[in-house]
Amino acid sequence: MSRKVAFKTLGCRLNQFETDSIVTDFDNAGYEIVGFNEEADVYVVNTCTVTNQSDKKSRYTINQAVKTGNNHAVVVVTGCMVSNQRDYLESRGDITYVIDNQQKSQLFQWVDSHFKGEVVAPSSSEPNLFNFSLVEKGFHTRSFIKIQDGCDNFCTYCIVPAVRGRAISRPVGEILENIAKSLALGNKEMVLTGVNISRYDYNGLKFDDLVERILELPGDFRVRISSVEPEGFTEKLIGLFANPKLCPHLHLCLQSGSDKVLMRMRRFYTMEQFTHIIKQFRERYPRFNFTTDIIVGFPGETPEEFAESFLNVEQIGFSHIHTFKYSRRDGTRADRLPDQVNEKTKTQRSEAIRKLAEQMKLEYRKQFIGKQQTLLVERTDSRGGARGYSEHYLPILVKGARLERNNFYRVRIVDILDDKEQTLLAELA
Repeated sequence: MSRKVAFKTLGCRLNQFETDSIVTDFDNAGYEIVGFNEEADVYVVNTCTVTNQSDKKSRYTINQAVKTGNNHAVVVVTGCMVSNQRDYLESRGDITYVIDNQQKSQLFQWVDSHFKGEVVAPSSSEPNLFNFSLVEKGFHTRSFIKIQDGCDNFCTYCIVPAVRGRAISRPVGEILENIAKSLALGNKEMVLTGVNISRYDYNGLKFDDLVERILELPGDFRVRISSVEPEGFTEKLIGLFANPKLCPHLHLCLQSGSDKVLMRMRRFYTMEQFTHIIKQFRERYPRFNFTTDIIVGFPGETPEEFAESFLNVEQIGFSHIHTFKYSRRDGTRADRLPDQVNEKTKTQRSEAIRKLAEQMKLEYRKQFIGKQQTLLVERTDSRGGARGYSEHYLPILVKGARLERNNFYRVRIVDILDDKEQTLLAELA
């Protein structure tokens, strides 16, 4: 009878990719992957610590694993919370292994050795931020490709450089080999991910050079760039989006539409520079999809600064906004700034941005009615329905067509459904 292992991932897409890789390790070794609320022999919690609220969620999830495991299961805690609160985690006494990001790729070996009766200390393995197995069985249909880790920006609200370390880029040969193997497994969408991927620099080969090399690989696939900072946007990179393999969508992190707030955040751009990037893209690709993050209620944010931010966001016209109420994070400079904004004001501003985001999402989707998109089917149902995303990262539903999962189809958008995602209804073109 095979042993059972359960996973819970908190935080960013990079964490999700790393969990998927570890899932593959366990699956290949014959372990049964089960739900986190089910009885298991192993519970793995991949934590986030970006805000104090993230710590609360991580602690709750760890407690859930300990309780469900009933003191008989192996409980493994990894991720960014380990780098920030190792002493607390190790002092609890109910966690079997506490493994930091530098050792995370070796997580399976420690657990498997545990069941074989071997003594393995986390410090015994050489740190390798990129030594993750190719994802063969994970929780997502896209293939995430880790190209970079760490960050050198040191925004005043962010603890990531402290828990992920300084920026480091993965060797280009490893990335291309990783993608080639993923394509051989039949994957059709490669998502480039990392902490600050626009800063990719391996022996002088920059981010735009890397993307160009990836697009030159043979095969029927497409490339999507995950969350990216508004820096390093060369003419070459912008031009690469003319290649049909490169998806016309970027999650371009703004954080605030006020220059004064951006300065207090220690962001390395102004609104003029940010909007110039948007303008360059839309002049060449009119329906290019931009999504973003906005933090409301940052320390010292006045009503005038929020109004300025609101107006600039509205003028840009994002198709989706992840809106965050500023959350204090111990160990950051922003936590020590004066004029902390009260929760009621944060909630009001968050709701205002949320309503604006819904309006902009609908306006963006309307321009695709009657237009064609390339759908990559991610899941199907027994009634012949097929769902997935287009190259512009638009959720699409095709009814009754009996399409096959993990295949591309040209479809024509015919309507917008009245659901939470404002899914586009389509038919085969």
